[in-house]
Amino acid sequence: MDVASWSAVAGLLLLVMALSDSVLARLPLSTSMLYVAIGAAISPLWLDWVHVALTTHTHALERIAEVVVLLSLFGSGLKMSVGLRDGRWLPPVRLATLSMVVTVALIALAGVGLGLSLGAAILLGGILAPTDPVLASDVQIADPTDRDRLRFSLTGEAGLNDGSAFPFVLLGLGLLGLHDLGNSLWRWFALDVVWSVVAGLAIGAALGTLVGKLVLYLRSRHKEATGLDNFLALGLIGISYGLASLAHGYGFLAVFAAGVALRRLEQRASAQARDAAATKSSAVLSENPADVATAAHANPDPKHAHRAATHPRHAPAFMAHAVLSFNEQIERIAEVVAVVAVGALLWGVDWSRASWWFVALLLLVIRPLAVVVGLAGSATSRGQRILVGWFGIRGIGSLFYLAYATDRGLAADTATTMAALVLSVVVVSIVVHGISVTPLMKVYERRKPARGGKAA
Repeated sequence: MDVASWSAVAGLLLLVMALSDSVLARLPLSTSMLYVAIGAAISPLWLDWVHVALTTHTHALERIAEVVVLLSLFGSGLKMSVGLRDGRWLPPVRLATLSMVVTVALIALAGVGLGLSLGAAILLGGILAPTDPVLASDVQIADPTDRDRLRFSLTGEAGLNDGSAFPFVLLGLGLLGLHDLGNSLWRWFALDVVWSVVAGLAIGAALGTLVGKLVLYLRSRHKEATGLDNFLALGLIGISYGLASLAHGYGFLAVFAAGVALRRLEQRASAQARDAAATKSSAVLSENPADVATAAHANPDPKHAHRAATHPRHAPAFMAHAVLSFNEQIERIAEVVAVVAVGALLWGVDWSRASWWFVALLLLVIRPLAVVVGLAGSATSRGQRILVGWFGIRGIGSLFYLAYATDRGLAADTATTMAALVLSVVVVSIVVHGISVTPLMKVYERRKPARGGKAA
């Protein structure tokens, strides 16, 4: 295809995306299903416009998936508005750790049953264990005011486990001779597990806090650094990921932690400004900073936006709202590219290597069982645990790890098998979860009041 043809296809796709989003939200369908179908249609399966293959476009696919996941992780972190001591954090942490270990172990066991070596089976577990922060937006937190336990658990899990899966991917690669594990796994445990996790979270949290404080200081004290919140979002993502990676930490965890830290800073700063204002005039208590920030962004007058951005009380909420709003828009565009790429890959998959019983086992047995173990004794209700077990959506995160492993020298035969197993899970997950998300979440939302608020 030439540039003009690509431009026409991209423009048509974006128009369809804009015009159909509200319609698809009411139907048992998802935009991801549409994107996969478009990707398959432009591949050699039908129109033969593009020839994307894992073996020949590995590095490009890895970079595309990586960028999309980073954008989604940052947005997920910005939506996590409760304090770190809040009990709502316990379920996602347990899902991203205990449930993650159970999932990897059970997938590895099934992989050995499929004839894979131990290293390849563990690698398969690491690739497929993380849930997806990109494709699960319909079951995740819609905005920072949403405190629902189900949505919070799924959002937090997806934000954390894309990073916590990395040690298992590296373990699998190490057992295949493609990564240094050290004697008796000492290097893997010390560097790939302990240091990389701690460094990623610490660097991301520190940068989110420092950058947020710097911006608020410049805005509230000097009326500077306003109007380019899109650069603030991309800059914080880039510096968090880059510095964490340079320090051998997990960049995925750093970006998620940066988003969480920026949101926590906004809430603390807003609370302090509100308390300070209350001592001067009770009238300002009627103003909600979040509402003021939303109204300021909706107002086309740049002077009005500048006043809100530099107001000591409203600046934190304005900053967080602006960053999240921009991130959500660019994340949607990036999602289109990544999911269309998934569809475009399907023509080159050796489907004889796929195992459909394995797909069913993962989605219907392994995921629910891992959730039962991870959430045992938690404050979540039985209905919430069932839905968490069902909505373990696999997607772009798994595509990234598949491309990452292939790009590190995975043997051609093993890579072919991995591609068939992983993409079969991803496509089935997109379809079955896309069909079920609207009706199941509608039922869940209707029943929340009947449970006396236990869902929240």
